[in-house]
Amino acid sequence: MKLFQKKDEPEKEPQYYKAAVTNIATLNYKVYYMSKKEAAAYFVLAFVIGAAVGYLFYGGLAKDEFGQTTLLTWILNAAISVVVGFVAGKLFLPVRTEQIIHKRRQQLSNQFRDMLDGLTTSLGAGNNVADSFRAVKEDLQMQYEEGAYILREFDVILAGMQNGVPIEDMLYDFGARSGIDDIKSFAEVFKVSYRKGGNMKDIIRNTHAILNDKMEIREDIETVVTSNKTEQNMMIVMPIVLIAMIKGMSPEFAANFATVTGVISTTIAIGCFVAAYYIGKMILDIDVS
Repeated sequence: MKLFQKKDEPEKEPQYYKAAVTNIATLNYKVYYMSKKEAAAYFVLAFVIGAAVGYLFYGGLAKDEFGQTTLLTWILNAAISVVVGFVAGKLFLPVRTEQIIHKRRQQLSNQFRDMLDGLTTSLGAGNNVADSFRAVKEDLQMQYEEGAYILREFDVILAGMQNGVPIEDMLYDFGARSGIDDIKSFAEVFKVSYRKGGNMKDIIRNTHAILNDKMEIREDIETVVTSNKTEQNMMIVMPIVLIAMIKGMSPEFAANFATVTGVISTTIAIGCFVAAYYIGKMILDIDVS
């Protein structure tokens, strides 16, 4: 805890937990904190693009009556580029963080489905739950490279089993850290059923079937909306391309963008495009819970 932490400042949720028994660092999939180097790289990338776009839309202001560049023009060009670039960098970092978290949890969800598939097969062959988990680890090692999320989780589970930690508790912890409803639901059902001697074979088979159906529906929806998302991204890029073409091919007409009316019109148009992007994003981001 920080010595001088503000009273009302919430403490950050850790990215890693360390199990007391196994002493293995476990990943918290609900958060992601970039390293300084990673954050700086993404910030610079967004800054450069934002500065270029800011200059493209608002560059060339305050020219004299003969259309010649003045000192104020250079100052405004630099100031606008820096301000827009800085804002773009600050806005992009949380967006990129959410993208990384979403991609990571999506990979984990797919890997978890393969884990359930292996458990269903192993239990159907007559193995008990503990032996099934050991067998599935070997199967998953042939499917995924070392360091895959599900393999890390199996390292924790198997290490806990060797140290006498109940398997249902480790699965429950895994579900809580994952932030994925399907994994949490499975862990809760497993914990209750395993302690009371439920039919684990049927429970895992039914969970796998439900999860598989949900993922197939999610993939079908993603296939349908992919073209719409591509069109949405193209519509965001098109104003930038059009302005670049106009300013490059017709400098005389482009001078109208540097007038008061041009600046106001450009700003309103950018606001409309940004609003349209976020509205379209809300429509196209369909969550299959």
